[in-house]
Amino acid sequence: MLTIFGSRDSNVRSGYCDGVSRRGMLKIGALGVGAFGLNQADLLRADAASKTRMNHKAVINIFLGGGPPHQDMWEIKTEAPKNIRGPFKPIATSVPGIQIGECFPRIAESMDKAAVLRAVVGCEGRHDSFQCMTGFRYAEMRSVGGHPAMGSVLHRLQGPADRSVPPYVGMKTDGVWRNPGTPGFLGATFAPFIPDGEGLANMKLNGVTTDRLGDRKSLLKSIDRLRRDVDASGQLTAIDSYEQQAFDVLTSSKLVDALDIEKEAPEIREKYGDGKPYTYKYDGAATDNTLILRARRLVEVGVRCVTLTFGRWDSHGNNEGLVRHHGTRIDQAVGALISDLEERGMIDDVTVLVWGEFGRTPRINKNAGRDHWPQVSCAYIAGGGIQGGQAIGSTNRLGERAHSRPVHVQEIFST
Repeated sequence: MLTIFGSRDSNVRSGYCDGVSRRGMLKIGALGVGAFGLNQADLLRADAASKTRMNHKAVINIFLGGGPPHQDMWEIKTEAPKNIRGPFKPIATSVPGIQIGECFPRIAESMDKAAVLRAVVGCEGRHDSFQCMTGFRYAEMRSVGGHPAMGSVLHRLQGPADRSVPPYVGMKTDGVWRNPGTPGFLGATFAPFIPDGEGLANMKLNGVTTDRLGDRKSLLKSIDRLRRDVDASGQLTAIDSYEQQAFDVLTSSKLVDALDIEKEAPEIREKYGDGKPYTYKYDGAATDNTLILRARRLVEVGVRCVTLTFGRWDSHGNNEGLVRHHGTRIDQAVGALISDLEERGMIDDVTVLVWGEFGRTPRINKNAGRDHWPQVSCAYIAGGGIQGGQAIGSTNRLGERAHSRPVHVQEIFST
């Protein structure tokens, strides 16, 4: 720490106890800032970064329900016949030599922070988020409840980063293929917290003081202790966990505040966008960009894993229209997320994963769509300390199968 000694003249009245006048302090401050080439905006940015620096690692897992077309996103097949190549053109990224689809210009700008996986293998081939949440197939270990989702594993192994915030949050979305993950054989204690309108309304004390809430909690504990020895199912343990989490959440506003994007600066909300209009939604999830902003706010306050479903990518018809609509919206939201994480000093602590359950057929069908293709898929991964600026793997000329460096679904989870 730098100590500056002021005048010791007892006749000079000073505004500060160290003898330095307010005017003198302003002069010293201006000199100090100028000497290091900084201005007030730089200092404010540094202050903001220091306030949001995280002390935990987190994952934002964005599931593109329905199966996105791998050949129209991160590896455009320019040399394939027209009925396979499709209408999309490649664009340059911030990394020389790496091109991606034209619908993703903002993601292209931050390619140095990310890696695209062009040959993901091991996909099960069923419409379900399960494999993208766990890394395993649905039927495996089903007799004991199945494999737990990544968020449940993080909850079990690392616990909460903040007692007043759930470690694992599954964002509520509409439609099919929206499962935010299940705890599997770990049990209900490690299930995701799923906030919705009614649930959030109940997360308020409504005039009950924290002291009275504590008294009620103690009473419940004394009653439940009588039943402890007769419970063999483990459900009471889960109930205890829910009560403890509810108590911690009720006595803190962190979670509710994080979910309220109206508390975010207008320019940040505009940067992410809202994803409207929700065209091509059908029976699936909306292209709700605000969910991705909420995800950033959640990990910022202590959530370890946030999952959400974005859009309905099952493009059996009009694949071009769907990709142009969904693609530009996920591009805006993810592009904003990556730059936001970097500006807040969070990029090395938060891993962003964007993918679906399988790829789509190389050949365009009679309805101008692409059908299911589990032989190969794709993924986007950024942040979390990974080495950015990579395009890993490739498919063959027609996008039918992995040609080089295939990446198994389980390898992504091990990363």
